[in-house]
Amino acid sequence: MKLFGTDGIRGKAGEFLDANTVLKLAQAVGIYFKKHSKTKKILVGKDTRRSGYMIENALVSGLISVGYDVIQIGPMPTPAIAYLTQSMRCDAGIMISASHNSYEDNGIKFFNSQGNKLSKKCEKEIESIFSNEPLIKKEQVTDKNIGFSKRIDDVIGRYIVAIKSSFPKDLSLQNFRIVLDCANGAAYKVAPTIFEELGADLITINDKPDGFNINDNCGALYPEALGKLVQEYRADIGIALDGDADRLVVVDEEGNKIHGDKLLGALSVYLKNENILKGKACVSTVMSNKALEDYLNTFDIDLKRSDVGDKYVLEIMNKLDINFGGEQSGHIIFSDISKTGDGLASALQVLALVIKSGKKVSEALNVFDLYPQEQYSMKVIEKVPLDAIKGLKELQDKFKKNNLRENIRYSGTENKIRLLIEGKDKVEVKNAMIKLIDFIKQAI
Repeated sequence: MKLFGTDGIRGKAGEFLDANTVLKLAQAVGIYFKKHSKTKKILVGKDTRRSGYMIENALVSGLISVGYDVIQIGPMPTPAIAYLTQSMRCDAGIMISASHNSYEDNGIKFFNSQGNKLSKKCEKEIESIFSNEPLIKKEQVTDKNIGFSKRIDDVIGRYIVAIKSSFPKDLSLQNFRIVLDCANGAAYKVAPTIFEELGADLITINDKPDGFNINDNCGALYPEALGKLVQEYRADIGIALDGDADRLVVVDEEGNKIHGDKLLGALSVYLKNENILKGKACVSTVMSNKALEDYLNTFDIDLKRSDVGDKYVLEIMNKLDINFGGEQSGHIIFSDISKTGDGLASALQVLALVIKSGKKVSEALNVFDLYPQEQYSMKVIEKVPLDAIKGLKELQDKFKKNNLRENIRYSGTENKIRLLIEGKDKVEVKNAMIKLIDFIKQAI
């Protein structure tokens, strides 16, 4: 059974992710991590979805049945799980979240003892164990070997201290008005606390989760309402997180969303000027606009590209000893601060940049113009291998000949194909996308 997608496991709660599947998955995960166990402890956190209770209990039961002790910490951001797993010396960390998806879906993300997401090799091994019924039965324990679980509610302070320490000590958010959108998600407690303790004049919205309103026309995917409130309250900036707070979207003082590639560009130059950008490079994905690459090159900064997914960005960062990267979607990684995309850590670095620049957000972050880019997603019944689609290679060659950059890929979390066309002529890009959409519809 294929379980893992681009970022952990994700699907409709109660169907793809039902209690029986999750229990069996937890047993497979426990068996995998026991091979190199040092502490026999696994940390489990979650976002605010109602289905999180079902999945959490199934996970705990499965882990305990193969001898693991489980620490449950309740709703916390995904990057907090990565940080706390290492800080609390656990063998692994598990986050129950479907990130930016609506409440009907849920997901599970895994971290190793160092707080890093699992490699494809590890994921394949877990899937292999999951399919091995005799092994799972054999590895279940009895008597005093059965594990236990306990809930700890005060670890939120550890994460708050860690994130606050990433903000320059000579700066303050005093008199800086922020509208914060928590997406009714995992950061609804921790995010307001961090900004208030740093002195911000804070207006918080969507911080009352009810199990069903996570990402519901709010948060990083829906910044329009945030933009209106920024204008209404005459705020300096709007900050939007997604359901598990690993993503950041910034709105300027005029209520306009700052494109993710512009954030990456502005932050890269800021880090270089602060003499803390390692490798003279930034890592982003194949989805990032070429204008970002051209902008960085003017500052003698290279852009390295990875597959889509923040864990693939981090793999390239680690391989090349680069400490900054991210995705245009808002996953931004400062590896000196966090092992994964962290919306709160990223927001504090953006605020430091803006304060030190002495400029308004719209001026400090809109540092270059994007090249025209079209993106489109469509549902597919079957993910036919791209190299098996007759005529696709010829169409891609034609785009390249016309100086168009394209990217065609299947979603790692949904049955969708995602299309991208980019070039310097808006009309040419739009026409090319129309041709590509028509081709894909006929081909698959």
